[in-house]
Amino acid sequence: MRNTEIIRSEQTDDSCLYCKHPSGLDIYIKEMEGFNSAFALFATKYGSINTRFRLRGEADYAEVPEGIAHFLEHKLFENEDCDAFEQYARTGANANAFTSFDQTAYLFGCSEHFNDSLRILLNTVQNPYFTQETVDKEQGIIAQEIRMNDDNPGWRVFFGMLRAMFHNHPVRIDIAGTVESIREIDADLLYRCYNTFYNLHNMTLCIAGNVRAEEALAVCDELLRPCEDQGLEQLYAEEPEDIVTAFTEEHMPVGTPLFNFGFKLRPREGREAVRTALVSSMLLETLLGASSPFYNDALHEGLLNSEFDVDAPFYGDGYFVVSCGGETAQPELVRDRILQVLETAKREGFDRETFERLKKVRYGDLIRSSNNVEASANGMMRSWMRGIGIFDDAQLLASVTYEDAMQLLREELDPQRAVLSVIR
Repeated sequence: MRNTEIIRSEQTDDSCLYCKHPSGLDIYIKEMEGFNSAFALFATKYGSINTRFRLRGEADYAEVPEGIAHFLEHKLFENEDCDAFEQYARTGANANAFTSFDQTAYLFGCSEHFNDSLRILLNTVQNPYFTQETVDKEQGIIAQEIRMNDDNPGWRVFFGMLRAMFHNHPVRIDIAGTVESIREIDADLLYRCYNTFYNLHNMTLCIAGNVRAEEALAVCDELLRPCEDQGLEQLYAEEPEDIVTAFTEEHMPVGTPLFNFGFKLRPREGREAVRTALVSSMLLETLLGASSPFYNDALHEGLLNSEFDVDAPFYGDGYFVVSCGGETAQPELVRDRILQVLETAKREGFDRETFERLKKVRYGDLIRSSNNVEASANGMMRSWMRGIGIFDDAQLLASVTYEDAMQLLREELDPQRAVLSVIR
């Protein structure tokens, strides 16, 4: 029997239906009247960092090759007869998938035949089909993708920063793995990882748009296969607080040097992590963003150009990073200027009015995203993945203060935990 409830946001008056399905799956459905399209995500808490694990009753942790989560994402689109994209083409849906550090999601958007596309999504993800022959073929395809990433200066400068920050944590490894690590993957390993991480107790289905919740749940009743919670446990290598090195440099054929400059912060979980991400992003946008004196002075001097960006913080189990990046002929000077701005703000404070204005902008962004089908589904999934309430973002944003930003600035944006990665 299904257990359902309506979840509401006091801040935005948004709502969605939540269902704890008998299969073990958490389902969120946001009916959006007046919209012509719909969007669905079927996601698992499984990404590139999840390489060491065990299930309830197992004495030892299994360790699998780097890149296997991404490899598995590729393979799930194939079945014995055809691939999922051919099936979606018949319903007119636009489908895709992605793997990140800590999650894998399968998704589609459509303007009609939603329930038919939902059947394809649920069937595709629940029916793995691997043979050694198809695995061998995929190894060549993914190896080429890895080599393409290796030739991408923006990708290289980002992972250069992560490798300079983290001694042992697998966030330092390319999401697709390495050419060497994917050679270790075989069909048996794929099935083992699938059966471990694609358990419905480790997954969520998030739907938003022109849908009828009862019809979507009927499809779920028809196709979801009940399973037991396996007691999945993760293990990550112990990670020191300090960084590996403050500076790293590579050489590639680029017209202007690229850089990423970031800080390794204390890892956080749940509401604390989401709230810290809000505080840190608003802090850096105030001090370094497009309306800041730092950016405008650097732009006027020709030290930076419009490619400079204050990146969104990214975080997960055992890691939390805030960073910025762009193009400059003098990356070391940009780093020094940024550190100077931060040290001045630590002593003297910074523009409270700008910070409060940014808070209002972020709140407006949340309201606008609640009126976007794709953003609504993605927002529900992100909240579930972070272990917070579906509409907690607005509540957490409302609680953020200038004093929070000053505390984070003084306590954690430590020059001793800062890394400059450069591609010249």
